[in-house]
Amino acid sequence: MLYPLKFNPILKERIWGGKTLAEQYRKTIDTHTKFGESWEISDLDDNISVVANGFLVENDLRELIEIYMGELVGETVFDQYGLGFPLLIKIIDAQENLSVQVHPDDELAQQRYEQNGKTEIWYIIHADENAGIYLGFNKPIEKQDYVEAVQQNRILSLLQFYSVKKGDMFFIPAGTVHALGKGVQVVEIQQPSDVTYRIFDWNRVDSSGMARELHLAESLDAIHFNQDEVYKIEYEEKFNATSTLFRSDFVNMNALIFSKPIQKNYSTIDSFVVYLCVEGEVHLFGDNFHEPLFAGETVLIPSSIPEVNLVPKTKSILLEIYI
Repeated sequence: MLYPLKFNPILKERIWGGKTLAEQYRKTIDTHTKFGESWEISDLDDNISVVANGFLVENDLRELIEIYMGELVGETVFDQYGLGFPLLIKIIDAQENLSVQVHPDDELAQQRYEQNGKTEIWYIIHADENAGIYLGFNKPIEKQDYVEAVQQNRILSLLQFYSVKKGDMFFIPAGTVHALGKGVQVVEIQQPSDVTYRIFDWNRVDSSGMARELHLAESLDAIHFNQDEVYKIEYEEKFNATSTLFRSDFVNMNALIFSKPIQKNYSTIDSFVVYLCVEGEVHLFGDNFHEPLFAGETVLIPSSIPEVNLVPKTKSILLEIYI
């Protein structure tokens, strides 16, 4: 019988990373390396999540989907995505600005790499005072104006800056120029792709004095210049209830902000469910399982589990993610 599955985090050293993933979220005992990302659930080649709990420990996600199919991910999800897991879920710690970048959409990514494009969502879990993100152009812009701005090292003057706080949420469709700012930590839910085109990297160099590669020609083809998108997601925050955050064919997301037990029934959605604990401590109870979940931890609820009882030890925040 399947049970709530935890996975070993896949940690990524980044030039802009820090110690938060090690010290605050206990992802590793290594506090000397600058980790910028914890891939919580991943099915990308060479980065496949491995089970960390229960009798399936050391099995990887792709093996589980091959064996359990719809029982794990949902029959509808399996019919659509086959042996691939449809999401890549990360926690990102930006101790310095990330590069200004863009991701290709599905059409371009298929042409170039025979893989998915990269649309993503950011849910802010921490922001220093005055911290923010760069997201989309701040006015209508022609391709030639953009090229000139890049050549003159003034790309930032074209971008919209959003000051952010905990709980803010942003939709970043593929083709959108963006950058995560210094002092911001996010949960990132994205299509399973790792194709990134860097446009500007703040003129920084690594410990060897080398600048990271930019992808100016590639990015020019990927940018959606005529995109008219509302990037910030507004939602009604409810206490001791389910707050609806986002609905799409790509992913569905809710938040549970609660201090009292909540019972969740998933018998009608035909999908796995992922919980990511943003704050507090929550205990998951069901038939034949009890699994604690602490801040910064992620668990996958198989589709074959129709009901979960959530008991917070303190006031807690869970993200609820499914297809």
